[in-house]
Amino acid sequence: MPLTDLPLEELRAYRPEVAEPADFDAFWSKTLTAARAAASGPAEYRRVEEAPLSTVEVFDVRFPGWDGQPVAAWLILPRGADGPLPAVVNYIGYSGGRGLYIEHLLWSAAGYATLVVDSRGQGHDTPDPDPDTTPQYVGGFMTRGLDDPAHHYYRRLMADCVRAVDAVREHPAVDPDRVVVVGGSQGGGLALAVAGLAPKKVAAALVDVPFLCHFRRGAELAAAGPYPEIAHYLGVHQRIDPEAVFATLNYFDGLHFARRATAPTLFSVGLMDPVCPPSTVFAAYHRYAGEDKDIRVWHFGDHAGGGSSQQREQLLWLRGRGLASA
Repeated sequence: MPLTDLPLEELRAYRPEVAEPADFDAFWSKTLTAARAAASGPAEYRRVEEAPLSTVEVFDVRFPGWDGQPVAAWLILPRGADGPLPAVVNYIGYSGGRGLYIEHLLWSAAGYATLVVDSRGQGHDTPDPDPDTTPQYVGGFMTRGLDDPAHHYYRRLMADCVRAVDAVREHPAVDPDRVVVVGGSQGGGLALAVAGLAPKKVAAALVDVPFLCHFRRGAELAAAGPYPEIAHYLGVHQRIDPEAVFATLNYFDGLHFARRATAPTLFSVGLMDPVCPPSTVFAAYHRYAGEDKDIRVWHFGDHAGGGSSQQREQLLWLRGRGLASA
């Protein structure tokens, strides 16, 4: 896999000017206010009695997300741990869902409560009932609702992700002041969005090889993954104004969430990543408003970034900030 973008010294200086919508804050305030108002009750937890694991307790969760619609999640608690615990809210990569709970044991092994959030329409357990209003959308999720930010798929998914933090903070096993948002690729973009949107700031954000950042450059450079859906859509629908498309996507761009995020953060980037071009990651990192921020650069990493080596970095980084389990 070759290098896919600018040399590292240019990436470290890459700070593009991307103007944000004038009503960006009002749009998201309205979105989250409506999502909370639509909830008919608190999150529901059903213990998974048949879970063949001796070190954790597992709960099948439904919490109210966008428009009060139920969103699936796993809550995984270290068995016998004294609470309240630090918590990790884990968001999933593109086209994936929460999967099976046995896929998500790292954080509980380190003493954290873990909420693994299903992605509506992508996982098996959370449908996306909202109708798509975009004529002839092109595959995936990027082009669903491109006619209007109010209709776009990521408005619903990002609202779900903020509501996941609301839900986990209310659980008696969780310390509401030590909630960390985590994710890679799409999950990294969602963690970044929540870090900027949550009204009570999260304790930290772990943002790995994030998608959903600097959409235009991603559409122009990415050789694989979701960004080419945008280029393909515009290539097929030549009569559609590209500026109108990017104006819609601008409401969901991680560069704008980064400007509003102040929690300590650890990013990662793979310089051979064909899915999320490194310049899109550095653009978001440089805009991140928090002073306590760092980025791990994996020179020969592709879209997997640093893999398990990055996870080890994250555990040590959180411990250095007093966010590890006692």
